[in-house]
Amino acid sequence: MRNDERFEIERAIDLLPHVVGASWAMTYFRLKKIRNPTKEEFRQKTIEYLIKTEPLMESFSDDKVFSDIHEYIEKRITIEIEKIKTGANKEVEKRYARYRDYG
Repeated sequence: MRNDERFEIERAIDLLPHVVGASWAMTYFRLKKIRNPTKEEFRQKTIEYLIKTEPLMESFSDDKVFSDIHEYIEKRITIEIEKIKTGANKEVEKRYARYRDYG
């Protein structure tokens, strides 16, 4: 698959962990009045909400023409989840710090 064929999906997957996952996690903790979740709790909740986007990730048909993008999406989501778990996603870590500072 050429880079230009997956460019938009790459950008979306770059944003989903912090724009969707961490934002929903922040809202969850705020509404539950949990002011000091641990990093692990925040990361896990972020992953939980990121995984909820799975139907979107699977929305391309099973047509053979989409097999490469399906494979790419699956690999990237796995990588992003691992980055969140280990604290390597800097944007999620910023969201956690901001929540702890300003809740």
